[in-house]
Amino acid sequence: MIIDDARILFHGSNAEVRQPVVLIHGYYKDFGYGFYCTGLEKQARRWALTKRSTHIVNQYCYHPEESLKVCSFSEMSEEWLDFVAACRNGKEHLFDVVEGPMADDQIWDYVESFLEGEISRKAFWELVKFKYPTHQIAFCTPRALACLKFERSYEIP
Repeated sequence: MIIDDARILFHGSNAEVRQPVVLIHGYYKDFGYGFYCTGLEKQARRWALTKRSTHIVNQYCYHPEESLKVCSFSEMSEEWLDFVAACRNGKEHLFDVVEGPMADDQIWDYVESFLEGEISRKAFWELVKFKYPTHQIAFCTPRALACLKFERSYEIP
């Protein structure tokens, strides 16, 4: 949802996250290390439900600044596939914000099969074309996080 030049974003968690931070640990994600949100509330709810104990959806208002280095993928593409594969293999990038479709567990299995030469690019695209729409936006630097304003949170019973 867009309000003026601001966008409403969501983050699924097991806690209220008023002050997001760029997490630099754990496994490599689609767009590298960062604080991940989505414009799809339903997807944030799914993320929250994967957490132990409590399931919290946090809502933010994002006011992008023109000076941020942003990489945006409007859809799964050859460039998206190469970028995700590089990030999942630990390659760092210089973007403040990266936005685009999400490689969920099933799609990541296809990415791994592609990287290992088990399937071709053409086979990869055939396998992923029927997936439901996904969206993620990774805030990769403190400067990018400064553009997020916590609005509210709610618990999913």
